[in-house]
Amino acid sequence: MDFRLKVFYTVATRLSFTKASVALFITQPAVSKHIQELEESYKIKLFDRTGSKISLTIAGEKLLKHTKSIFEIYREIDFDMGALINEQRGILRIGASTTISQYIIPPVLARFHQEMQGINVNLRNGNTEQIESALLNKEIEIGIVEGQSKNKGIKYTPFLKDELVLVCNSTSALVNKEEITKQDLLELRFLLREQGSGTLEVIEHALKPLKIKMSELTVEMQLGSTESIKSYLMNSNCVAFISIHAIQNELKNNELVILDVDNLTMERYFYIISLQGKTDALSDLFIKNISRHYNLKL
Repeated sequence: MDFRLKVFYTVATRLSFTKASVALFITQPAVSKHIQELEESYKIKLFDRTGSKISLTIAGEKLLKHTKSIFEIYREIDFDMGALINEQRGILRIGASTTISQYIIPPVLARFHQEMQGINVNLRNGNTEQIESALLNKEIEIGIVEGQSKNKGIKYTPFLKDELVLVCNSTSALVNKEEITKQDLLELRFLLREQGSGTLEVIEHALKPLKIKMSELTVEMQLGSTESIKSYLMNSNCVAFISIHAIQNELKNNELVILDVDNLTMERYFYIISLQGKTDALSDLFIKNISRHYNLKL
């Protein structure tokens, strides 16, 4: 039954039998068989099937809610039993927004794994909106995100200071400008992240004192990752606001250049996020590990 619930959970969170079979390393017919046996056991359909698409029925949604609670209890049991014999073990599901997962968190996770080898970490990548949604849906225990807005159901703890800077190709004529003015910003062609990105939210907030709306910027393209924006920049005359943490190599290799913007500073924090009012021993262990290395007062 435990494995059937795991199969169900994997299908329900991906809404795909094919993706579930890949994630579980079993065949698609095996996935279908486990779901069928669950439906026969409960005498009710768990999924509605329309062509190649599936969706949860009311019964499926209820079972998913219970399954999340069951797996959460299993995690806590595993951790608590290990603690009694001085072993740190368990599974920690972490979500990180795109910029953080690419440039910030890999060395953090490597250091954590070296010190806590009995703990398996699963990292989920997405934009800030997606990671917050995953936390609220209990698909992860902890997240690290960027952005300005706050959800009342989430606890936000400042983690690391960041700055967004205006960047262009090192061959651009803009490199010779001493300062970028407000009028320049309205005439330049921008590359921006997709809707739901914390970076986009920070840019919008920072432009308000200059009385510039996002709708007034000339946007050549919206792209789904910082890496794709950097690559596009190197082959165009566009500009983009990018995290300083994401362009260290390009600055060193003189591929990209930071432009000074008159009266504009875009500083922000990356935040560790967890559910309000909920404590989790494994998450607390991870946060304490981070705070020790970054001298944070969490």
